[in-house]
Amino acid sequence: MNAALAPVRPITLAEIEAARIRIAGSILRTPLVRLELGPRFPDIRLKLENLQPTNAYKIRGAMNAVANLTEAERQRGVWTISAGNAGQGVAYAARAAGIACSVVVIETAPATKLERMRALGARLVPVAFDVAWRALEAHAFAGMEGTLIHPFDHHDFIVGHGSMGLEIVEDAPDVKAVIAAVGGGGLIAGLGSAIKALRPDIKIIAAEPDTAAPFARSFAAGAPQEFSDWSASFVDGAGGRNVMPRMWERMRPVTDAALVVTLAQTRAAMRLMAEKARVIAEGAGALPLAAALTGKAGDGPIVAVVSGGNIDLAKFCELIAG
Repeated sequence: MNAALAPVRPITLAEIEAARIRIAGSILRTPLVRLELGPRFPDIRLKLENLQPTNAYKIRGAMNAVANLTEAERQRGVWTISAGNAGQGVAYAARAAGIACSVVVIETAPATKLERMRALGARLVPVAFDVAWRALEAHAFAGMEGTLIHPFDHHDFIVGHGSMGLEIVEDAPDVKAVIAAVGGGGLIAGLGSAIKALRPDIKIIAAEPDTAAPFARSFAAGAPQEFSDWSASFVDGAGGRNVMPRMWERMRPVTDAALVVTLAQTRAAMRLMAEKARVIAEGAGALPLAAALTGKAGDGPIVAVVSGGNIDLAKFCELIAG
């Protein structure tokens, strides 16, 4: 671990409100759409972050983090580590700021994500998942120059995601629970910090696939845990090998529950969104809906965060057909 890392500190409502103003011209205030399923199902609304310019919520944090760079940091350029969505967000923000960007990218990332990062001007360095995860833990990768915009363990990045929480509370004042997928934990830490500051009664619920659910294991144990049974799946944007202690420190105070769903439930949620709302969601983007449909989050109103829609169309069709 890089000894120069700043200590974790609470994310304040004032910071989130300032970030929302700062990034307003670059991101979309995404719609909240009711999923009409009938009386036998919970009342579910979809927060459509798949409609962002990069088709994923990560642009919120990336724009805020790049906007807060010093002039010296801008001159050196930026780099990040990503399965695709954070890489697109940082590349988009870097291009807007006129600075160089490199991405240490997981080599099995969907082709659509790789193509989008290249189109945004990023230099890609493909590596195996284990190599990328070690770089995430170390906050370092040999040969990378410039300022690291960590895809989740970065204060300004998380603050940017908090802007989503402000929108949810404003657009769904009757909401009882918000469900978000957990990969590294930046999304739930950001939106959870915003929502709990405004409405502590709203439950914040984490969703993970059963192939990679270290946060649920950590939540049950009351401390950060490894997930020894980890395996790769089409849910490439969520589920890590372990919960990093710094992220546990951020996530645990603002999270009320952790739900685990199967890959079959996730595929069914992807298909349901396509059929009922004409929404294309990647695996991680469908986890919250899958979790809501288990009934374990209550009858609602529930907001399910559709965190992204970056998936190869051929793969999407294969998954929902199966």
